[in-house]
Amino acid sequence: MASKARILDWPLWVEDEAPRALWSAAEIAEAVGGTVGGASGGDFLISNVATDSREIVEGGLFLAMRGEAMDGHKFLPVAFERGAAAAIVERPIDGPHVLVEDSFKALQALAKAARARVQADTKIIGVTGSVGKTSVKEAIYAALDRASHGRAHRSVKSYNNHVGVPLSLARMPARVRYGIFEMGMNHAGEISGLTTQVRPHVAVITTIAPAHIENLGSEEAIADAKAEIFEGVLEGGTAIIPADSPHCPRLKAAAQARGIKVVTFGRSPDADVRLLDALPGMLGGTLVTADMGDTRLCYTVAAAGEHWVTNSLAVMATVRAVGGDLGAAGLALAEMEGMAGRGARIDIATPDGGKALLIDESYNANPASMRSTLAVLGGTPAKRRIAVLGAMKELGDFAPGLHAALAEPIAEARVDFALLVGAEMATLAEELGKSRMSALGKPVAFAHCDTVAEAEAALADYGLAAGDVLLVKGSNSVGLGALVARLAGQ
Repeated sequence: MASKARILDWPLWVEDEAPRALWSAAEIAEAVGGTVGGASGGDFLISNVATDSREIVEGGLFLAMRGEAMDGHKFLPVAFERGAAAAIVERPIDGPHVLVEDSFKALQALAKAARARVQADTKIIGVTGSVGKTSVKEAIYAALDRASHGRAHRSVKSYNNHVGVPLSLARMPARVRYGIFEMGMNHAGEISGLTTQVRPHVAVITTIAPAHIENLGSEEAIADAKAEIFEGVLEGGTAIIPADSPHCPRLKAAAQARGIKVVTFGRSPDADVRLLDALPGMLGGTLVTADMGDTRLCYTVAAAGEHWVTNSLAVMATVRAVGGDLGAAGLALAEMEGMAGRGARIDIATPDGGKALLIDESYNANPASMRSTLAVLGGTPAKRRIAVLGAMKELGDFAPGLHAALAEPIAEARVDFALLVGAEMATLAEELGKSRMSALGKPVAFAHCDTVAEAEAALADYGLAAGDVLLVKGSNSVGLGALVARLAGQ
């Protein structure tokens, strides 16, 4: 009876005055300084916000923005056909709308209003880093959404730029208890503008690696650009940074210069959230034991790879910093597997009637993530290991050397066949052609292709068989996602 009583007495969230609809016509007009028009008589409610007509759902608000190559006003008929309740426009239309002078400025204003209206105890989290920011953002969301019974919000996909961040803010309901926002950059100064919109209580930097080094010139400059996230952190906030990074002192100094509390995570003996042990799980994950100073945690991480062990420490540090439930976070990590393009594992049929395992890492690639995922491939039981590797972009003059350096992790992963895609992979092909021996003591077989179509044909010639494990990884612009889709029969 006592257990039943505890269930029946489960606490209810205190009701408040926060609206249940995402936006009303009057709220939008007030936020953006626009004029309501159209047949609705100025009365409509909004359930979602989108700048792409393909993302409109029933009751959504479509922002018709003008870009250098495209004018969103051309897609108004499509948006309304898909169920848009209204649109923000720069010229009057017959349908329900809010008329403004500049739709992009209206988006920023709506984002500002969304950030301002959340409840006083709502905690906002910003996430950036060279590697793993989307995965860490999703894991933090899963942990806090579980603990808050569905009252967490996050930026979807990789909506982390000058449009994606304000759009994600504009989609945030007033009733949320947690908001988690990803911030990315290609150049110095970009995160600075994003963090002042998000105004996080907690800022997380996952790691520093030579992604976008073409534009920034050095890892030190990348670290400085990522540290811009601290500029928006609210008074009394927390910076969560990687203790194992050689740039940790640089990041720590940048946070402390703004009076922000610093929490470090990693394997380092000095880390505030420190890895004590990581044991391989039966199903490919990891059993993690972590020291948080005054307590120890033991939890399972479902996603494979050492990088996910480190990611989990950042997640736990974040959940604790916002007063979340560490137990719920552990359960979320135990259930969270790889996402599409970021570690999803897919069984695919092979010509011999069996199945092969496809590891989908097709969304992004840089030197650090390449090494991490090749290590995951090497640790996955297989009859043969096949790596389809696309070029890494935005490396500038560093590209030849960084691509060639992948020969070592390929050999360590005991890859049987490496299929290299893109012109930038020429130096890696040259390195592998020097009879580099794999960890099994035999040369690594490889082929170099210019296009995804050529790679698909080469893979067909090589042939997949039952028991193979196939890793597909490359920068998104290479287009390896299409190869994954075809292999998976999607």
